[in-house]
Order: sequence, then C-alpha cells, then structure tokens
Amino acid sequence: PADRRYLHPFINCTECGPRLTIMEGVPYDRPVTVMKEFPLCDECREEYENTLSRRYDAQPVCCPNCGPIVYIWGQAEKGGDAISATRRILATGGIVAIKGIGGFHLATDATNEDAVMRLRKLKERPYKPLAVMMKNLTVVKRECEVTAAQEALLDGHQKPIVLLRKKKTSRLTAAVAPIGDTVGVMLPYAPLQCLLFDYPDGINVPDMLIMTSGNAKGAPICNNDEQAAEVLPAFSDAILSHNRKIRLRADDSVVDWLLGNPYMIRRSRGYCPLPLKIRSKKLTGQVLAMGSDLKNSFCLAKDNFLYLGDMADLRATAAQEDSVALMEQLLNITPTKVACDPHPLYQTRKAAAKTDVPIVFVQHHYAHVLAVMAENDESKKTIGIAFDGTGYGSDGTIWGGEILLCDYEGCMRTDHIDSFIEAGGDAAAKDAWRSAVSLIDAVSENRQIAASIIGQLNVANDLEQRAQFFLIDNNGVTSTSVGRLFDAVSAVLGLCRRSTFEGEAAMRLMYAAKQYAETIPSAIDGKMPEFMARRLETRRLFEEICRRRLHGEDIYFLAYYFHAALADLVCIAARNARRDSGSNVVALAGGVFQNVLLAKLCYQKLSAHGFNVLTAHEVPPNDGGLALGQAVAALAQK
Repeated sequence: PADRRYLHPFINCTECGPRLTIMEGVPYDRPVTVMKEFPLCDECREEYENTLSRRYDAQPVCCPNCGPIVYIWGQAEKGGDAISATRRILATGGIVAIKGIGGFHLATDATNEDAVMRLRKLKERPYKPLAVMMKNLTVVKRECEVTAAQEALLDGHQKPIVLLRKKKTSRLTAAVAPIGDTVGVMLPYAPLQCLLFDYPDGINVPDMLIMTSGNAKGAPICNNDEQAAEVLPAFSDAILSHNRKIRLRADDSVVDWLLGNPYMIRRSRGYCPLPLKIRSKKLTGQVLAMGSDLKNSFCLAKDNFLYLGDMADLRATAAQEDSVALMEQLLNITPTKVACDPHPLYQTRKAAAKTDVPIVFVQHHYAHVLAVMAENDESKKTIGIAFDGTGYGSDGTIWGGEILLCDYEGCMRTDHIDSFIEAGGDAAAKDAWRSAVSLIDAVSENRQIAASIIGQLNVANDLEQRAQFFLIDNNGVTSTSVGRLFDAVSAVLGLCRRSTFEGEAAMRLMYAAKQYAETIPSAIDGKMPEFMARRLETRRLFEEICRRRLHGEDIYFLAYYFHAALADLVCIAARNARRDSGSNVVALAGGVFQNVLLAKLCYQKLSAHGFNVLTAHEVPPNDGGLALGQAVAALAQK
C-alpha cells in the first residue's frame, strides 16, 4: 500500500506486460509503441533510465500519474471508482465487457446459472463451452483435476486457456460447459484482471468469472472503444475500458492435453508470433502464407524460420491487411511469393490475388500434413492422415478423409474414406441429420429401405427426408469428409441432429465415447468385424453402427466403438501405405484430430505397429496451423 503503484491497473516490469499488441515498429522501444502517447513522469523516467532499476528499459512503464486510465465507457466513473463499479456489477450477476491486452472480454459470475444463461441468450450461444478465469491456482485445484504439468502451463508466462476436467464437487454452474465435463480455465494475466478479483472496496466478487471473447457472433474480437460501443452494449450492462490502444488483436490461446503433453487448439496470445525453425532441410526465400478462410492464422517465413501470426477472422479484411503489413515490418520480411488455398471462394485466395507477387496454391490437406511435419522438423517422406470437415480436393470434390504420401516437394493421394454425396451446401456442416440421411441412403439397397431406417432412428422427418433426397439427386457433390461422417454417426445415435456451433455434433460423440471408456473400461477391446479389415471402408463401419443401433445397442458403447474402429481403419490404411512406399512415418493432421480420444487411439494403434507417429503440439492440427504448411510448400518449391 505504501508503493506509489499500489492498485495501478497497468503496473509492469521488464518481464511482464504487453508487447506484440502495443508494438508499431522495431526495435521494441517505447517511441514505437502505443505508450509513446503517455510521456513519463520524472519518477518513472528515473526508473526507466536507471540500469539498477527493475524497470530499466521496460517500454510500457508508467504509474498513476503518467500512465493510461481505466473508465466505464459512457459514464463518469474512472480509476478505482470504475473498477469498483465493475466489481459491483459482477457481484450481483451482471455482465461487463472488459478491455484486456488483446481485445475485450465479456465477464460474468461463473457460479451464477441465471447470469451465464443470460449471457448465452444474448450471444446466441446455447451450448458452446465458455472460458473461465479463476482467481488463482488454489481455486483451480479446488474446482478441477490438474496435473503438475498443467499447473505449470496455467501459471507460465503464456497464460493460455487450458482444458481441464471439472471435479464433481465443482461450484461452477453446469451452464458453463453443458457438453461433457471439461472446462477451459485460465488465470489472470493482466493487472486489471487481478484487481477484478481482489480490491479493497468491501465488494465480494466471485473467484471464478466467465471470460469469453467480446464480439458479435462470427465477428472478430472488439479491440477499441468505437467497436465496443457499437457491438457490446447488446451483450453487457457496462463496458470497462482504458485509453491504451491495442495495435494488434490477440485472442486467448487454447490448449488441450494429449498423451501427457500440451496440445494446441488455438494459437494466439502468448505464442504468436514466436517462430518455428526447420533444421532438417535447407529452405530459402521469403513467403507470406494466407492460411484457410475463417478462424485461421497467417504465416510469414524467412528461410528456415517460420512465424505464425493470428489472423482472427477474415471477415475483417482491413484488420487482416493491417496485421500482415505490421508483422512484415516487425519481422523485416518482404515476401516474394504468397501461398494460399486453391478453394475458389476462400477470402484468403481473393486477398492473395491483390498482392503483386506470384501465388503458390497449396492443396488444403497437403498443407495440414506439412504443418505437422514442419513442427516436428520432419522432411522425409511421410504418410499423412488428413481428416477434417471440408477441403477443396485437387479433383474438384470435397476432401476430408485422406491418406497422402508427402514430402516438402509434393504429395500423392494414396487412399481415402469411402465417398458419399454431400448435399445442402453450408447447411450440411450445421445439420448433422443431412449427412446421416446421405450416408444411410448410400448404404441402403433402395430409397424405401433408407426411408425406413431414417424413420426408425428418428434422424429426419418425412419432409426433411424428401428434401434431402432431392438435393442428393440434383445438387449433391462427392465428399470424403470425416467431419461429416462424425456428424452422421452423432445424429444416428441421437446425440445431435443440428449443431449450434462448429463441431458440436462431433464433440457430443467424443464425450459419449469417453464416458463409456471411463465407465466400463473392461469391456473395451476395439475389435472390428472381419469384413472391415481391408482399407478405409467407412461405409461399412457406418452401416455397422446403424445395424447395431437398430438392434438397441447402447449409444455410449457405439460412440466408443466408432472411434476405436476408425482408428483401426487408419492403422490398416497406414500399413498399406507403408507397404507400397517404404515410409514408416505417419502424421496425424486436420481439425478432426482436435478430438483427443481419436488422436490417442490412432497414436497407440500406429505405435503398436512400429510407426513413428507425428502429432501437432505447439501448432493447432486444425486450420489454425494451415498457413505453416503452406509456407513450407512455397519455400520448397523450385
């Protein structure tokens, strides 16, 4: 309390505080950060220039006399009064939009079901899990099962959201994560967040707060008062802001756990733009890789160093161009090539076309595999298992269940899951029942039998059936999407007919399988019927799931059976590819491998057959890592 920075929301030394989000140039120095707008007072300047001070050369150094201030937007409260006003709203179940290091969060009491359900209703987000900020590690240990390694990651300097299993005694309302028993947890990583939990004003604030991105549905996170004032009043009772600018957005990074190691789901704050270095192969050139379309990252590469940046969302084209331009300046990279996905409708392809350098098109699933290879510094011939929802195939069809033989110079498609007709356009990714109807139609002798099965399994009503059959016959496209296969099985098992967020049907299927595996471990053998043991015969696997469900078998067992059988099929396909190519390296890539149960089963089965199995860790297996693979392909291209 005697320190002049007591309760200062912007306190920091040389080792903490924002960097990337406030930088405007290099080298990292105060005049080329947004802190140039806050001239140092005499006391702060003495500390900043004194080599014996802990704040020597700390670029964002400031104090209450010369630094930024917090305030309630549109109201009179500033400084401590604004913090207390925010805490009062949170203590009474209200919702506050709070400006952080990389953008705004929406915060409310994570133990108050009414408050959380109100936030869900306002954001039109009925089931998607919400991240929780807990006061300290003591609270985390009280609420969640946490290992020493997870504890170290939670409290490390990156401060990501870590997916943890809730204890049965958790005080969190079930509305925080309605699907499964896992919750995304992070600790405070900015002084203002610490003060929300602990401030001498006599207000009792919960020690667990929802901290979800402050944005409209499908839009990038708000990062300034103008955007916040336009968007966030619809979701909150007040806006706690400050006058330190955010030069670059940075969302919270999200990390799951696979085989005892961190497993990146979203790479942003704390990790971007730290580089990966490839040592196994000499690469030369300077490249900009644009990634996929929505919710992806870009990559700037200079020879063997590859820097991933956070693109956030390409609906904000201006924000994308600004981020790329700033990162090129900060990293001193002038691209001579731009790499992008060949999908003709992707915004990234359109953005690439605006540049004045040659374009390199990199097939979607090849880029997925290259990303995993690059992270593991593997440049030898690799068998790529690329499973995702949608990717533009080199034959013009929808790919998503591919076996590829890859190196840095190119790839060859050696196998894929059984194709089916995907109909309904973008609606097929949301309505799991559509994929179920298509696959039931594919495995049935005729439409009459298909309609009977669809009705018995309550997959779709008569009107939906007829409409989908019409689309299959007149507007369908060939697909090998494993993502849609997961959707179809989820719908057949009655777990999810329609997803309210991306991947919901697959997530429900995974949690049902995990519940079975944990409840009846002795019954698990992962054995497959003899007729499936030839290649990626997913049509027969789906037919088997339907047959067993029609005979009344337990849906939780069938959910696990599907995962185990698919992992066996992956192993069979990899063994076939090894026999033909001689390669013993396998990479698990693509968004489907966010499913840690499937990734674990595939890893175990492949390892048991002598494969060297590569997985993602620091770079997401989903489209967030796609740009890394694109950059490698462009650098390796002669």
